[in-house]
Amino acid sequence: MTLLLAVLLAGVQAPAQNSFRADTQEITYIGRVVRADGCVTADWSGTTAIVSFQGKSLTMNYDEERVDYVNVWVDRAPGVEADAVLKLEPGSHAVSLCSFGKKGSHTVYVQKRTEGETGCITFRSFETDGKLLQARPWKKRVMEIIGDSYTCGFGVEAPDRDSPAIPEEENCNKSYSGILGRYFDADVVRISHSGRGIVRNYGDGDPDQTMPVRYLRALDEKAVPVWEPAYRPDIVVIYLGTNDFSIQKQPSLEAWSKAYKTLLEEIRTFYGEEVPILCVASNANILLADYVRDVARGCGIPNVSWTAIHTGGHNITGDLGAAWHPNYQGMRKVAFLMAPYIATLTGWDLPATAVQ
Repeated sequence: MTLLLAVLLAGVQAPAQNSFRADTQEITYIGRVVRADGCVTADWSGTTAIVSFQGKSLTMNYDEERVDYVNVWVDRAPGVEADAVLKLEPGSHAVSLCSFGKKGSHTVYVQKRTEGETGCITFRSFETDGKLLQARPWKKRVMEIIGDSYTCGFGVEAPDRDSPAIPEEENCNKSYSGILGRYFDADVVRISHSGRGIVRNYGDGDPDQTMPVRYLRALDEKAVPVWEPAYRPDIVVIYLGTNDFSIQKQPSLEAWSKAYKTLLEEIRTFYGEEVPILCVASNANILLADYVRDVARGCGIPNVSWTAIHTGGHNITGDLGAAWHPNYQGMRKVAFLMAPYIATLTGWDLPATAVQ
């Protein structure tokens, strides 16, 4: 992976002449964000800024709480590999996103590839020698995915399962969530955080930090403000439970079902009964599929379905990245298994293309 800290494309950097507030209507943000004082703040994994402009160059001015990483694409839709990965240092900084030798119309995508505990980015402004153009709106298809480290792409770029997990090798774009977005040509909103579960988290039982609690937040790492829905997905996918069964422990079915139902009710409050919800069990524990099945069937909430990624879904050698999490190959298999259910619940076609 190459880390580029300045110029993405070769060319002469022209002096920036025009500055635009990050919250200007010409810029599109995919995901949950907070707008205040002309700035836009985001920390959920995969949140993306789309900026279109007419000119030679584009510079981003930002504030960052910790060391963070973003994927960048220029003049093409986000694919499996980014054109560049930028390391964002703590503090207030300016970074050149692209520079060309002559003026033209360009579009830049900036995607937060890491999760909230890695960093929180505030977009302050964008500068160009030309003018902003209207960026594309949200796609006609929108998926919301609620998950944990699998959804964040934790360790997905690591060489093997015994590798330590480091922020540089986390990439939500290569997780099953990014793969499904490309496969169905949908925008994806990820509400995900490593180590979190339905009723207990990895190795502990802290009820204040589980996903039913965090789901109500506009920002992952901040209890306020609460989220006020600004989009309506075509489907919500829940891929949680691995951490509930971690460290050779398991929650009671009663406690699990109560907390899971709370999350389902929160989703219904946001989007209504028409939006299908797909509950997915990972292969982390033999009982997890039973738990997910029982709550989906017994919750009494309409339009809720379930499925499971069983032990044969991916192997535990070549399909794993850091800390025994799926690598890109393993993620492709997970996405391949989920895709038919999503297509059926939404009425979308199942594309005759590669799952990548």
